[in-house]
Amino acid sequence: MQIHCLQHVPFESPEHIAVWARHKGHQLKTTLMYEEDQSLPEHDEYDMLVVLGGPMGVYDEENIPWLGLEKQYINQAIQTGKLVLGICLGAQLIAEQIGGVVEKNPWREIGWFPVELTDAAQYSVFFQTFPQQFTPFHWHGDTFRLPAEAKTLAFSAGCGNQAFEYNGHVVGLQFHLESNEDSIRTIIEHSEDEMEQGKYVQTPAEMLGQPNLVDQSNELLYTLLGLMEEKFQSAAEQ
Repeated sequence: MQIHCLQHVPFESPEHIAVWARHKGHQLKTTLMYEEDQSLPEHDEYDMLVVLGGPMGVYDEENIPWLGLEKQYINQAIQTGKLVLGICLGAQLIAEQIGGVVEKNPWREIGWFPVELTDAAQYSVFFQTFPQQFTPFHWHGDTFRLPAEAKTLAFSAGCGNQAFEYNGHVVGLQFHLESNEDSIRTIIEHSEDEMEQGKYVQTPAEMLGQPNLVDQSNELLYTLLGLMEEKFQSAAEQ
């Protein structure tokens, strides 16, 4: 399987998505959207698109010239039926392209906070084996309202939309299952200005040194990616 990632800043990379791809023998390539002279592959050159996180918002097109181009590219990937996975900003970009509205969340959600599945998750090919509650890593201040065609699959106390599925081949995650200790330390170093005190903002000490939560999140990531891989293989056999 050919996987292509869209990366928005140097400090939010594929992390354990790349680990999974290597282990499974899949090829993973990345376009660094923030660098000049980057070209995007044709849609028939990959099987799955992964849109990573970043500190910018979907509404920052005026200050980020490539953001409009990326939105068009994501839209085309969805319309052509590609498997698409969006994480944090990536999920927000997807939500906008399928007709949703991205807006400020009442609270910033930064740190390890529990997420609970909705009733719709039990009917999702990608989420039906997830535990009813789990605790992933968060770093976001925006959220989204989804169109009727999209299914909300998870929520938290601080954010009503934590995961969604659209048309059986598109998944959005507001949280980060791909993170590891080093990537969490790096995002803390680069985004310290976002860590204002709040109801759902943890301290660096609370965020770091959580090996069990990292391992649990990575296992859920591998489960999700494995099910998306099965979806691709099933479609390829038809």
